[in-house]
Amino acid sequence: MTQIYDNEILEMLGEETHQSSKPAPARLRVNGAGAGETFSIAGEAYDGASRFSKELASYAPAVRSADADMLPIKDLADARTRDTVRNDAYVQGGATLRKDNIVGSYYMLNAKPVTTVLFGKEDDKWEDEWQEEVEEKFGLWAESIDNWPDAARQNTLTGLVRMNVDNHTVYGESLASVEWLRDQPRMFSTAIQMIDTDRLSTPPSMIGNPLIRGGVERNQFGAPLRYHIRMAHPSDWMSPDSYKWKAIDIRKPWGRMQMIHIFEQLRPDQSRGISAMVAALSEMKMTKNFRQMVLQQAVMYASYAATVESELPTEAIFAQLGGEGMTPESIQSALSAYMGGHYQTLDTFMSGAKNLHVNGLKIPHLPPGTKFKMQAPGTGGGALGNDFEQSLLRHIAAALGVSYEQLSRDYSQTNYSSARAAMNETYKAMLSIKRMVADRFASTVYSLWLEEAINKGEITAVRRNMPSFYEKQNKDAYTACDWVGASRGQVDEKKETEAAILRINNGLSDLETENARLGGDWRRRMRQMKREMEWKEFYNIMQPQQNNEAVKKAA
Repeated sequence: MTQIYDNEILEMLGEETHQSSKPAPARLRVNGAGAGETFSIAGEAYDGASRFSKELASYAPAVRSADADMLPIKDLADARTRDTVRNDAYVQGGATLRKDNIVGSYYMLNAKPVTTVLFGKEDDKWEDEWQEEVEEKFGLWAESIDNWPDAARQNTLTGLVRMNVDNHTVYGESLASVEWLRDQPRMFSTAIQMIDTDRLSTPPSMIGNPLIRGGVERNQFGAPLRYHIRMAHPSDWMSPDSYKWKAIDIRKPWGRMQMIHIFEQLRPDQSRGISAMVAALSEMKMTKNFRQMVLQQAVMYASYAATVESELPTEAIFAQLGGEGMTPESIQSALSAYMGGHYQTLDTFMSGAKNLHVNGLKIPHLPPGTKFKMQAPGTGGGALGNDFEQSLLRHIAAALGVSYEQLSRDYSQTNYSSARAAMNETYKAMLSIKRMVADRFASTVYSLWLEEAINKGEITAVRRNMPSFYEKQNKDAYTACDWVGASRGQVDEKKETEAAILRINNGLSDLETENARLGGDWRRRMRQMKREMEWKEFYNIMQPQQNNEAVKKAA
């Protein structure tokens, strides 16, 4: 049985067709290699890819790799975002809002070793011993006023994590090197040196090497091998070190991390990060210009008590207002002096204007065709916070991943439900950045510190014949942890506390999770509660009876 195919199917299969009609004109055919005689008369399947749409016909972005798109313009994009954050109060507030919502004032370790991997079974008693000892010792080192984690001795671990989040906001990436310092009285030699991402670049002698992109040298699979760091910032042209580069391997031969480079990879083969703020730079610039123009206009209108509109010469108008004998030259001189000092000029050439009284409400009789207008200070051009500015601020809020209400500090049109919805959206965005940037950096520092502490014998919870830190995935099992950052906050404390009690009592949450929402450590809180109860019993102070109906129902 013979199967009959139409010409279009035969052509797709590569068979010869026997059509009597002529091919469509070349201008109607699909361009590109391998298109053959395929027709595009009917148009593309996707409207967004149409070549004939009037709206999109001239919209033809270049097809390039991730690095080809980013690396040539990264320096300029970074400079613009840096300048915007430095000079725009709203954008700077949004960047600070990110740090406050992710890190807060204290970034706290919550160690969670995986005993099922280390011992083949759960060991709650050992986990408790390990957590208590490691968290206390790491906390003392990480938050010491001597700033031991920072090689520059300027920041605690919390300060370094906040700087990483800030760098990720402005540049889309953060960069640091791991140092080994032996200066006294340092107990642990591990230290972190933050590096300006502008210094990560390809040395001139290596330009053209396909395995080095943006200063990152990679293997054939794209895994980073070493980083080429400029010894000084490119703008420090007077320093001889600005023309020198240092290659640093990402790891030591035995696997210890030497470079920490954190960015969100949006496309395969992407070597560097770029800020999400770049997408809203135009709106950020327009918002700042809008506020400045409106403010200048308000100040200008506030500088004039009244204006005169007339077709008569300037000297005639001043004569009508009582300024007799003024020539055009003297008027020009007076106006020039007026720009330097409004009130002094008024005393000079308006003192004889007997008919001009603003506070006394007396208005001079002016010729026909002349208008005398009283000016209300601050009028004209709209006011700050109008719909136009709000729309621009919403673009900025979207780029920073925060809600408009939090960015603008405007809650005048917000009720409890919308405030909670806005906070939830911000929380989800901040949670992903926390996990990807803040937790990753802090966990790397913790892993480096723990490796040194175990090798120095500082952790007494390490038993004899325990699995080696360097075998299999034992390192990951020893260093597994969570991080407690900023408190999520509460809009209605009563409602949200009752909800937390219901979640705990119904098995949907626990004390650890609910305390972490408030930025606290449940173990420390329980120990503190126990101490307070013992003191109350010692002094015979009775606890007040709980009369909250919601608590009773939850119980």
